[in-house]
Amino acid sequence: MNNLKPLSSTLRVVEWEELPPRARNIPANFNPLAEGVLMAHQIEVLKIKASIIAIPKGRRTGITFGFSFDAVLTAASQKAIGGMDVFYIGDTKEKGLEFIGYCAKFSRVIAEQQSTSVSSIEEFLFEDQDEKGKTRHITAYRIRYSSGYQIVALSSRPANIRGLQGLVIIDEAAFHQDVQGVLDAATALLIWGGRIIVISSHNGKTNSFNQFVNDIENGLYGADAVVYRVTFDDAVANGLYERVCFMKGDEATLEGKQTWYTRIRNAYGPRKAAMREELDVIPRDGNGVCIPGVWIENAMPPNSDRVVLRLTLDDDFARKSNEERKSFAEDWIKRYLDPVIARLDKNLRYSFGDDFARHRDFSSILLMVTLPNLYRDVPLIIEMHKVPTRQQEQILWYLLRAIQRFSGAMDATGPGQTLAEYTADEFGHDRVAQVSLSRSWYGTWMPKVIQGFEDGVITLPADDNVKQDIHSIEEIDGIPMLSSVRKEDLKDPELYRHGDTAIALALAWYASIEMNKGPVRASSRGTRASNQLLKGYR
Repeated sequence: MNNLKPLSSTLRVVEWEELPPRARNIPANFNPLAEGVLMAHQIEVLKIKASIIAIPKGRRTGITFGFSFDAVLTAASQKAIGGMDVFYIGDTKEKGLEFIGYCAKFSRVIAEQQSTSVSSIEEFLFEDQDEKGKTRHITAYRIRYSSGYQIVALSSRPANIRGLQGLVIIDEAAFHQDVQGVLDAATALLIWGGRIIVISSHNGKTNSFNQFVNDIENGLYGADAVVYRVTFDDAVANGLYERVCFMKGDEATLEGKQTWYTRIRNAYGPRKAAMREELDVIPRDGNGVCIPGVWIENAMPPNSDRVVLRLTLDDDFARKSNEERKSFAEDWIKRYLDPVIARLDKNLRYSFGDDFARHRDFSSILLMVTLPNLYRDVPLIIEMHKVPTRQQEQILWYLLRAIQRFSGAMDATGPGQTLAEYTADEFGHDRVAQVSLSRSWYGTWMPKVIQGFEDGVITLPADDNVKQDIHSIEEIDGIPMLSSVRKEDLKDPELYRHGDTAIALALAWYASIEMNKGPVRASSRGTRASNQLLKGYR
């Protein structure tokens, strides 16, 4: 049905300057026939001749660039040695122009080496017809070869993709409007001996592209379908930085490489799930950050008395005797916690949230006071890493005995259950809630926390790690919560926090409402102190 005949003659020849700079700036002395033009992972994937290849990739790893070279060799070859038409379907018009620009540059070099006839880049109208016979015209770009074959880059997905025959390259498939429709239709190309290359960075675990990858790995597409993953780190190991320097005319140095690599990782800020997805090819659970950074920053006034205390220990601390560990914790309390407690008004009513962790993540104790106007102020956060449970109990119980007027909620999911139960036994089950974190719990309480940030009624210590934790709350299948990806899944776990303080904040918010439903008797001094704090708020 689609034979790619233009409606009339070619509309025009596309000028070289119209192409994106990335497509035009391939160094003129690059020889595609010489060893070293492509990086190792680009060469490896081009060697795969399976009928279906799915390529989950990190951003800017050069996969599309590599296939533009392969497209030229394929379209310029005779049928007897595997020549065929090549169709490129990107998710944007700009992607199509970039791809055809790469092909044009490679074509010129190959033509000089092999005396091959190559046309200019032509813009024409591709006549697309859907299954109901409805016709539309799609802007397309092509390069024609003396072999009789051509490379065609379409500006948008054709409705009748089944009508295309040859090598079809679908780029950024996870970001097409109808991902599943593209994948379903493309498989029909195999009937006439075509090949399908599906390239994309991930767009969440539930996206059809990720399911397509999983289905291939589970053998549902047979032995002639292959998955080839390439991460940002793979590209770095294969010389990406050195090629960047070459393109820019800079000298490649080890120090410069470290700075460049760190800058790219840090550019994601608190969006660690996005970083893992776009660089490490780990699809994220969620699909959107729930609390914008500006809301969090507005809740963190500088130069305040609000404090974050952190206690980080090594694995050897747990091997010390009980007395040594107890003595260490007592000294830490005296040095760091007591001065903060001394500044707290003991006549105010506090709530606390405790998210427990023992080895992998941070335990977080967040202390919150609810002001008369229902604003929430957080004067203290304690974060503990690799701190034994008994010392966590020692520090938490010391704090609770010092403030006296409190209610709290503790993570009783998994290993946190023991400390939560002991604390409720010690201070009263009517004052300490043992919360089993679940999707339904997150669905009820996280939106209240998010609304608090939007309304500007939360004040927190100004701390970048706390900001990072709160910013990591994502919408996962409609529920604002924390991703389940763990440190052991990551290439660089030191860059990662699991949002523990965000969970502690939600627990404290829960306690401030659910555990404070009875009458609260505050002394006149306490009322005056509360009014004074409200007066000076922000």
